[in-house]
Amino acid sequence: MDFSDYSEITRRRYEYALGIDTRDYALLRSVFTDRITMDFKDYSGQDPATLRADDWVAGCQRLFDGLDATHHVMTNPIVDVQGDSAQCRMYMTAEHFLKNDRGSSAYAIGGYYVDQLSRIDGRWLINAVTLKLFWQRGNRNIMELAVAG
Repeated sequence: MDFSDYSEITRRRYEYALGIDTRDYALLRSVFTDRITMDFKDYSGQDPATLRADDWVAGCQRLFDGLDATHHVMTNPIVDVQGDSAQCRMYMTAEHFLKNDRGSSAYAIGGYYVDQLSRIDGRWLINAVTLKLFWQRGNRNIMELAVAG
């Protein structure tokens, strides 16, 4: 692995976070292959799913457009490259905010992402994401309120 691989691979995770926090869904979509496997079981309790990246991003848009603000912080990347495949593990903290009449306006999670990436036409793209949680705090109900509108 050379530094350009490391830089581009970690950049995909940072672009993921920036795309969500700035509501730049074209940027968010640009980090993925066409089909992705998403494993958010630690958060949702649901089994991993393979779906079109366009559908994942549309679901993100419904959720994040319903929130007042978000702030994702990514740190401590560990990257391993094997030919045209790579894995990036990175700590994360995600803050979510929504004024509401059902409790606190804040919900936060902390843990790490494990991304699987493929080099396609010379560009690293995420083809699978696993979210592992260490902790949660605040009013998780704001996430459901955000989607409900």
